[in-house]
Amino acid sequence: MRIIGGEFRSRLIEMPKGVDMRPTQDKVRQAIFNVLGNVAGANVLELFAGSGAFGIEALSRGAKYVTFVDNNSICIKTIRKNLESLNVPESSYELVWANALSVFARMERDEGKFDLVFLDPPYYKNIARKCLSNIDAYDILSQNSLVVVEHFKKDSLEFDLKTLVFEKEKQYGDTVISIFRKKRDEVQDSGLSRDI
Repeated sequence: MRIIGGEFRSRLIEMPKGVDMRPTQDKVRQAIFNVLGNVAGANVLELFAGSGAFGIEALSRGAKYVTFVDNNSICIKTIRKNLESLNVPESSYELVWANALSVFARMERDEGKFDLVFLDPPYYKNIARKCLSNIDAYDILSQNSLVVVEHFKKDSLEFDLKTLVFEKEKQYGDTVISIFRKKRDEVQDSGLSRDI
């Protein structure tokens, strides 16, 4: 898989071997980052990280720190290898070997606030909905944070959320990218006026 933009543009990263994965197409990642715009200085959380492609893309584009979460040890080892091959300093990331649905209480206790959250869970198991519900329930988001969810077109994310509001979505074949933002006291331009 190739990094699309930023410091590591055109560099290749490895995919975890022997792991059933569904890599996000380059054009979809490019479209997402086009919408997100400047991520410089952001504190990023990548859930179901796999190869770490989203988080590494964010670091390439100037993100300050990325927390990678995956429950597969092969994925965690691959992410570490990818980061080391790019000479990313250890002070810029954390690798968490854990179930993405069970890490939120710990993150809330750590009092870290994320500006950007990516999640690309397995399809067909309603995990995207469960994970989004957990993100909504725990105090882990900064004031102007965005949550990007990659999910199957038949996996509905339409339900009541307390702290998140749906912003927009775009479909690519069977895949849908949905973006949510944290509710703010005053309505401001979210910067997401463009189509994904």
